[in-house]
Amino acid sequence: MSPRKNRRAVSGKPPQGSGGGSGGGGWAQRTEDGPDGEWIVRSIAGAASTKAYRCPGCDQEIPPGVPHVVAWPADERGGADDRRHWHRPCWQARARRAPRVQRSRNAPRY
Repeated sequence: MSPRKNRRAVSGKPPQGSGGGSGGGGWAQRTEDGPDGEWIVRSIAGAASTKAYRCPGCDQEIPPGVPHVVAWPADERGGADDRRHWHRPCWQARARRAPRVQRSRNAPRY
């Protein structure tokens, strides 16, 4: 029996999204235009997620191993300070969410 070949055939074109990113890897990223501006969005597979993050949409933790998306404004350089990790459904529903207002317990609601 011959050994298994785990390498893909070389096709001559580079993987999508491999140019100019910070941090190596050939992640597929896309640009999305929404009501809150233009964003660069990168999908992260569960196996590639090794840290816990906090989703700004639901304010819940994204544990390691959970697939999610990373988004940052397209008009900026996309530094680590600008990137936000979102649950996929939270990212898709961001236009339907109202901003979260932090109030004290006894503050009036108007």
